[in-house]
Amino acid sequence: MSSQPYFETVKSFSDVPITINGVETSVFLEASDGLVRLFDLLGSGVFGFVQNDIKGNIGGVRTRYQADSTRCSTLENLVRSEVSLEDRHGTGCLIRLTRGLTFLCRALQHMQKDPSIELHVCFKRSYDEVLRHHHTFFVRSLAAVAVRAAPYRRDFYARISQGAPMEKLDAELAKWLSGLDVIVKRLKEFIEGEGYGRI
Repeated sequence: MSSQPYFETVKSFSDVPITINGVETSVFLEASDGLVRLFDLLGSGVFGFVQNDIKGNIGGVRTRYQADSTRCSTLENLVRSEVSLEDRHGTGCLIRLTRGLTFLCRALQHMQKDPSIELHVCFKRSYDEVLRHHHTFFVRSLAAVAVRAAPYRRDFYARISQGAPMEKLDAELAKWLSGLDVIVKRLKEFIEGEGYGRI
């Protein structure tokens, strides 16, 4: 008997409401919590530093949201609510979380786009596109080691599919990534366009 496929056990980013006021914070946090578990499927602590960074940043956004859920009902309003504050911890966490989500989104998009390449190549491309320019030489060296330790593509697919047909997995993954892609692009445009930081 097989377990449910990974993407059926977590809140999909495609289900996160986006209104005229922005991305709904509470549902976004729920989807982000599910994403953290995806790193466990990579096995053996691969990208543990990224997973820990994402967890910490989810925690920072959640703390700000819980402190004033009415004013922080959307991610954009959460950032705006901190403009007059001396400590803009929630904003900093959202910026770093958006980077981490963009990294994972791009890696999995590369994986779906080119079925012939191994996972470590997908993650290397994504790292170079999204995170590399934010890191010191030391962190880049750690990332290079982590990328090389990524599981084989077929093993990763087996872990996330839990025995479900590959077509179903690809469809669910595409839907999940499409939702995540819309959100990270929107956040990047908002954060950089309004001068709150750089993704």
